Amino acid sequence: MKKVALLLVPLMVFVGVPLGLMLMVAAVSAPAAAEELRAVECEGAIPATGQWRPPFQQAYAVSARGFGNEFHPIYQQWRMHSGQDLVSLPGPGPVVSVGDGRVAFSGVMGGYGNVVDVEHAAGVVSRYAHLANLDVTKGQAVAAGTRLGMEGTTGTSTGNHLHFEIRVNGSPVDPAAWMLERGAPLNGKAVAPSTATSAEAVPAGVAEGGVAPFDLPAPGTPRQASLHNKPQSIPASIKTLYVAAAKRYKIPWTLLAGIGMEETNHGRNTASSSAGAQGLMQFMPATFASMGVDGDGDGRADIHNDADSVFSAANYLVKSGVTGGEAGVREALWAYNHADWYVNDVLYYAQAYGGGQVLGGGQSCTVTGEGNPDLPPLSDSRTQQVLTWAASQDGDSYRMGANGPDAWDCSSFTQATFARIGVSMPRTAQDQRDWLAKGNGYRVQPGQERPGDLIFYDSYRGPSLIGHVAVVWDPAKQTTVEASSSSRGVGHFSYAGKAETKALFEIWRVGNVSDKPTTKA
Repeated sequence: MKKVALLLVPLMVFVGVPLGLMLMVAAVSAPAAAEELRAVECEGAIPATGQWRPPFQQAYAVSARGFGNEFHPIYQQWRMHSGQDLVSLPGPGPVVSVGDGRVAFSGVMGGYGNVVDVEHAAGVVSRYAHLANLDVTKGQAVAAGTRLGMEGTTGTSTGNHLHFEIRVNGSPVDPAAWMLERGAPLNGKAVAPSTATSAEAVPAGVAEGGVAPFDLPAPGTPRQASLHNKPQSIPASIKTLYVAAAKRYKIPWTLLAGIGMEETNHGRNTASSSAGAQGLMQFMPATFASMGVDGDGDGRADIHNDADSVFSAANYLVKSGVTGGEAGVREALWAYNHADWYVNDVLYYAQAYGGGQVLGGGQSCTVTGEGNPDLPPLSDSRTQQVLTWAASQDGDSYRMGANGPDAWDCSSFTQATFARIGVSMPRTAQDQRDWLAKGNGYRVQPGQERPGDLIFYDSYRGPSLIGHVAVVWDPAKQTTVEASSSSRGVGHFSYAGKAETKALFEIWRVGNVSDKPTTKA
């Protein structure tokens, strides 16, 4: 059914919508809009997400020799080329499995040279040819990221490279298109080592990108107050505040209890410190001015109000990067008080109160600001490609951590949508917003949005972090095309009223950028 709908979507997008929508797209397209600029990348390797990954960990070049009828450099004739050639940078480099499976073949196969075939579920086989050596044997179970061999030039080959194939029920398919549909585009970018995956489903409790919760780190050394001050009982009214703030900001309540114990013994000593810190969680007035929030709903943030103090501490930890793995927890606590012994004291107390898990985030560009307003917006033709593909997924399922091809979460859907025009975005909604702020787009005010813009707001990660992203469909009607929720799936929905009801609500325009620009500034 979806394949039939694809034929109708272009007409639906730019003929079936109101004329004003077409005019809006055309009106914002300045002459420079046709000029593609190189996308600005985030630092470091892209985290491996979902069930599939590229066959390299390091960066690589995507050869022009792809799937289809290609001129053979050795036989000097046009022949069917059943895969995609890739070259690691620097090369030769190790080749890894693109998914979980079992080795169906490991040996020499004619002109392929040294070959590994990995059999996956649903009749899918991935093939890795021209390897210099073989690191696996037939029948061996492998996971995504398992090393299979070293890139080489065995068989009929003119130099070191990987010939990569995907076969479905015995027939080769375009591996670039197949991998793109599954959230693992062959775009040449370095991808971090894979963690254990499940071919059946995304484990319960994961966030976007399949990021699993992680345990609070154990305390280390040095420690100071916790060496002689044992963790004390928590007054019921104070524990209620810890738990409520932790629920709102999606962090363990024990971490707040650790700070409360370290700072004031849970409110038993709230006198101002020698440095001028005040209240239950001991905020400096200047810090509270920027991080203070209304915890009890009275309409104001008061540094001496216990609820405001606890909720502000949770807000401060999240904004200081507490969701960024064990290192992020330590960095957030160090930001709270610049002392290693303080970090370890708080973690000691948190463990004593029961520890807990933090809902992890992605790999952020860690930037703020409004982006680059001098960028030309996406050209009309690229906007049409974005909206056409997004609309063609109408009716797909929503599943947190899913990467396609028939189930998505909000950010994997957005990532896949823009991958159709050669734009590689990060995996999570917060990271996509930060990627735009780094120089790949710019923020626009509500009421100025156009089709193809991105809307970001808070959701499951609490009020201090972006948790959802949607693509603007019709600004006049305030509708989106998005992966909305498990109950609504993928489709067209309204964003009317979100700006007034969400703690965070931002609209961003993607610049006319590309991984590999066809034109340059």
